[in-house]
Amino acid sequence: MNRIALLLALPLLAGCNVHSKNPKDSGDNVSIHADESGNIAFNLPIAEGQVKIPSGFMHEGDIDIDGVKLMPGSKVTSFNLDSHNDVSNVDMSFTAPASPDEVRSYFLDQFRKQGAEVALAGDAVTGKSKDGSPFTISVSAAANGSQGKIVIRDKG
Repeated sequence: MNRIALLLALPLLAGCNVHSKNPKDSGDNVSIHADESGNIAFNLPIAEGQVKIPSGFMHEGDIDIDGVKLMPGSKVTSFNLDSHNDVSNVDMSFTAPASPDEVRSYFLDQFRKQGAEVALAGDAVTGKSKDGSPFTISVSAAANGSQGKIVIRDKG
């Protein structure tokens, strides 16, 4: 079974642009950036590079923040993670098939069901994750519903 998995991974790796790095030169710095077209760039302590995956791969992403998933029918359109000096910043963009008010209400309801402290602040839902990391979910109108951005800041 392991041989089959390795053989299936080889064509994927052949399409990558990956360079090794000296881990002691990069500390704990990590960045990963993915877009809706399937372009992923990464910079890890041991390697950096780019890879192209099928577009739409992220659309069906199973995103979960403290037990709260994106509204049904939502699609992830970009993802960014930057972690430096024990501070991690995550931002993720998405689209949703409902109005901005319905999306904000959905998040408020779902987070409250999980026992999280959340509030409405203008066009955003703000709160703290179970580990105390602050988050903001901004939502605005889009052609077929809403578009939003989730921002989480975690101090390690």
